[in-house]
Amino acid sequence: MDKLFANLNAVLGVGFLLAVGLMFTPHFFDRDIALSAAQWVHVFFGILWIGLLYYFNFVQIPTMPLVPAELKPGVSKYIAPKALFYFRWGAAFTVLSGLVLAYMWGELNEALVLSPGARLIGVGMYLALIMAFNVWFIIWPNQKKALGIVEADADTKAKAAKTAMIFSRLNTLLSLPMLLCMVSMH
Repeated sequence: MDKLFANLNAVLGVGFLLAVGLMFTPHFFDRDIALSAAQWVHVFFGILWIGLLYYFNFVQIPTMPLVPAELKPGVSKYIAPKALFYFRWGAAFTVLSGLVLAYMWGELNEALVLSPGARLIGVGMYLALIMAFNVWFIIWPNQKKALGIVEADADTKAKAAKTAMIFSRLNTLLSLPMLLCMVSMH
């Protein structure tokens, strides 16, 4: 058991196989398996993305001022860059899988034009698109400066860290109505 649980890829593989196995149980026989699988993928990436957003805002940002200076590089050089990798790709795949899912539900066009029957999911989609834009084009470029991944002077790093924090908090704010829209539609 130690070997299995010490290996994240093995744990994910076994979890994936269990999930696929569940698709062949009687519960799924009366469902559209492709739609269920697409929804499952979307929820997985959504949890990855929003989970990391909440980790940054509920744990890392408030805790960093309390971390002794000699320990901060452990977070800024190792933990934050790895978490930001999964954060931004979680955002990208959440949006992509969400668009595929909306298409499969036959709601994509109606949602994008905010027609009455799909307005709720449409608002959620636009909020998610704004949030993903913030991740890729504001938070990530500023975090690269703040963490020293790209060269920047001390003032630029401080300004970049503040900008990244503000837009991360904006995404936290937007996540609440976005999640309400997403879970209320179906």
